[in-house]
Amino acid sequence: MSILFSPLKIKNTTFKNRTVISPMCMYSCVDGFANDFHLVHLGSRALGGAGLIIQEATAVSPEGRISYGDMGIWNDEHIKKPREIVDFVHAQNALIGIQLAHAGRKASHQLPQEGAKKIAPTSKNGWQTVSASALPFREDEPAPIALDAKGIAKVKNDYVAATRRALKAGYDVVEIHAAHGYLFHQFYSPLANKRTDEYGGSFKNRIRFLLEVTEAVREVWPEDKPLFVRISATDWTEGGWTIEDSVKLAVELKKRGVDLIDTSTGGNVPHAVIPSEPGYQVKFAEQIKKDANILTGAVGQITTAAQSEAILKEGKADLILYGRESLRDPHLPLRAAFELNADINWPIQYQRAKM
Repeated sequence: MSILFSPLKIKNTTFKNRTVISPMCMYSCVDGFANDFHLVHLGSRALGGAGLIIQEATAVSPEGRISYGDMGIWNDEHIKKPREIVDFVHAQNALIGIQLAHAGRKASHQLPQEGAKKIAPTSKNGWQTVSASALPFREDEPAPIALDAKGIAKVKNDYVAATRRALKAGYDVVEIHAAHGYLFHQFYSPLANKRTDEYGGSFKNRIRFLLEVTEAVREVWPEDKPLFVRISATDWTEGGWTIEDSVKLAVELKKRGVDLIDTSTGGNVPHAVIPSEPGYQVKFAEQIKKDANILTGAVGQITTAAQSEAILKEGKADLILYGRESLRDPHLPLRAAFELNADINWPIQYQRAKM
């Protein structure tokens, strides 16, 4: 039997298979509101056989958006369309999660089709960014403001409120985005955090903010529902965050009710040299899974059924996340099932394709 198409139970939630659509920003919202594009985009992946679809990075506050086209969940009016999307995904016998995000110093950007350049706070569609320290991502960019105690408390409250809205919308999984150089990564990496208070300096202090937010989210997200955290397992830069740090962080996150570490890398400094190749991040998911004794998801240039099956068979991860490959083929899981000769329930409308 194919492991990729075997079920996985986390808490009281059973994933029908191990295929997951990775959260990917579409930059197609106005004022944070989802629309019919998102219904079709996410819904087609549910029809395509995925066990779980994780919605793109969804900002917990306006200032937490990467760009002015990001999806948001900072007010109750944002819930209406996502609830429609959730209902459609569920009707296709799939599960859906939401990735809650705050971009920190990497916020306030143009849309990709406009060049994705940083927008100054005083310019149209721009705003003042915040971070662990007043260090810009690139030297020629406007500097963020270092969060003070009031600002840190606001972010915590924003995550709690967003989690409550995610519950009302009906999502099956919440994922906290703490990777790719966004706000929590800016706190736990020594490359971006030069603070001297209780949130800076030592490893214990630098991970404090993420742990506090995780605890707050877990308090309002039902105990029987899965909680994921996406981290960057390494900065790929000397003097930065390491896989050993990630293992220690994963241990602490597990103590606070996190069920799975979605294991990515990089994104915190522009000069990092990343050895991008097929499956280049899998080894980090494997080490965290084994050394921290926690479920992991593998992501990054995983493109084939055979590659996915081997990762699971060798015990390197528990879920496989597909990003760009799922954009190329929204029915990637169905194609993988066909190639692996897996016995799955195809959508009634697509039955002829399994022959």
